[in-house]
Amino acid sequence: QVQLVESGGGLVQAGDSLRLSCAFSGRSFSTSAMGWIRQAPGKEREFVSGIGWTNDMTYYTDSVKGRFTVSRDNAKNTVYLQMNSLKVEDTALYYCASKYAYHYSQSPGGYDYWGQGTQVTVSS
Repeated sequence: QVQLVESGGGLVQAGDSLRLSCAFSGRSFSTSAMGWIRQAPGKEREFVSGIGWTNDMTYYTDSVKGRFTVSRDNAKNTVYLQMNSLKVEDTALYYCASKYAYHYSQSPGGYDYWGQGTQVTVSS
């Protein structure tokens, strides 16, 4: 069984930065693809970023390209999402998710395990 625990969310002002962390417990972190998915109030879940087995396999949705950076530390069983130049529209509950695969999925439904989420609120 896999457990994912997100941390690092908070209330910030537009233009600020946050770094989200997702701690993975269970087997085979190094062979799990990871994703960050967010959900704003009244909206569907949106795939934000994904990372494969290595840090050179990453994906970003267009709205966060150039501002967000995903990375993983296999020695610490942790995946990160560095979020810079935050905008009000980035406000959402951010989930970390995993799947036993080499490549991430761009569909939120493509993941096997989910964390409980961490709230990011960006004020103007």
